[in-house]
Amino acid sequence: MKPIFEAVKLSSSSSFIIREFTEKRFSAPYHYHPEYELTLIVQGSGTRYVGTHMQDYCAGDLILLGANLPHCWKTADGATERSVSIVMHFGESFLGDDFFLIPEMGRIAQLLKDSSNGLWFKNKTETVKGMMQVILEESDKYRRLMFLLDLLHYLATTAKYSALQKRSGLTSLSISDRERIHQVFAYIVDNFQYDISLSDAAAIANLSLHAFCKYFKRVTRKTFIEAVNDYRIDFAIRELINTDKPIARICYESGFNDASNFYKTFRGRFNISPLQYRNAFRKGPD
Repeated sequence: MKPIFEAVKLSSSSSFIIREFTEKRFSAPYHYHPEYELTLIVQGSGTRYVGTHMQDYCAGDLILLGANLPHCWKTADGATERSVSIVMHFGESFLGDDFFLIPEMGRIAQLLKDSSNGLWFKNKTETVKGMMQVILEESDKYRRLMFLLDLLHYLATTAKYSALQKRSGLTSLSISDRERIHQVFAYIVDNFQYDISLSDAAAIANLSLHAFCKYFKRVTRKTFIEAVNDYRIDFAIRELINTDKPIARICYESGFNDASNFYKTFRGRFNISPLQYRNAFRKGPD
């Protein structure tokens, strides 16, 4: 397991950084850092992981991440176009400890507070793309900062957004506990489609098997296998909706090695079978 803490290298000549990445496939692993992050997908598609949330992404995907919220974008298998993103990082106190406490910054302060669970912007992404491009190309440091504040104000007052994951107690954990549970979730994200080992997860957390089970349930309010199955079912849903693959194939590609367990777990969440779910989605509302 590689370390998943990322040390964002902020420039000594600027209070924030903004960069454009062009890659064959997005290469950043499931990771976290204390800086806020605003990411716009310019080109590419695949699956986005934020905290315990998993969702497809495509060009125009715009996400604001709070401090220490683990995340990654995984390029779709078989993708032929290059993956392009614009990514901005800034610290909680990049404008001073109390700057966002003044009345004029109230809306932006609320936006940043909401970002602790990840924010997905549903509209205005073309406008944001233009604003981020302006910041990328601006050489004057003062104007870059003013453009950034304009962008944050725009996101806080004009764009519509929703939280990616439900309120989570993970953000209130100590630093050591947060690092431990993030490494476990990184293991789940990388391996849920394959054989996954409770003992391996316990070893990553540096706990005995019994202690790990108690710890994981206390922190997440789920058992380890319930958390793994959440990812597997979410993956299965995407395949049911977006492909014509046989359900048996989806079962095994999702990480279930037993069809009856897949059907039982799926029905336990939705109260219908996978085939009924696919048919209901394709039929649409009456």
